Amino acid sequence: MKSTIDHSLVVAEKKPATAVPQRRRKRWTKTKATPYLLVLPAVLLILLVQIGPMVVGIGISFFQLTRLYITNWAAAPFAGINNYKVALDFSTPIGEKLLQSFVVTLLYTIIVVGLCWLIGTSAAVVLQRSFKGKGFIRTLFLMPYALPAYASIITWSFLLQRDNGLVNNVLVNNLHLFAEPPFWLLGNNAFTSLAIVAMWHRWPFAFLMILAGMQSIPEDVYEASAIDGASTWQQIRHITIGMLKPVNFVLLLMLFLWTFNDFNTPFVLFGETAPA
Repeated sequence: MKSTIDHSLVVAEKKPATAVPQRRRKRWTKTKATPYLLVLPAVLLILLVQIGPMVVGIGISFFQLTRLYITNWAAAPFAGINNYKVALDFSTPIGEKLLQSFVVTLLYTIIVVGLCWLIGTSAAVVLQRSFKGKGFIRTLFLMPYALPAYASIITWSFLLQRDNGLVNNVLVNNLHLFAEPPFWLLGNNAFTSLAIVAMWHRWPFAFLMILAGMQSIPEDVYEASAIDGASTWQQIRHITIGMLKPVNFVLLLMLFLWTFNDFNTPFVLFGETAPA
């Protein structure tokens, strides 16, 4: 009788011990899968909008596509990797031009991103402290970023015209820096014009990002460093820039991708739609 009671007690004690872990395991599995289920719609949308066209573009690169097959690229003759052989053979004119375009684009991106970050950081440091008219100046700084890209680029194309552009009028007629009006949309000066237009449109975004990041830096840190004898440059270098490393990383990455992949600025500035 005693052994039967002891056996029933052992069975009764074992039941909760096995039931509770199963319930906890089920709850833990459900909790673990919830974040993936929430991210799944965004991942599917990215696959549809971003990766889908990219895969189609890679597939098109294996065909001998010409103007005759633009509307029906699937009917174009299959070229295999011949297109890549021609493009990556830098001893041929096509490969040489491709390499030159890549180097120029990379140099253009580095210059524009560097100037955007430098001007944006300088403007954010200036507007960090409160003074009269701060709100107006901040709004004025954000105007280039708020304007539509096409409208601002077309305006720049008018300003940079050789004969009747405002830039040459000021440089030649008012400041007398040039004897003859230079071409800003042709030749070697086109690179400088493109960099200036792209920088003018993007630096307010850098200013906005850095200014927002500086709001998270406690004012006590600056006061303590001033008491310890830190100069203004040391505060900017070690406190402002040092504590904004995460913001600067994201900012520089976004600016690099936007500038390197930019098509609208050179197309509108130098394209057929630009005024003659």
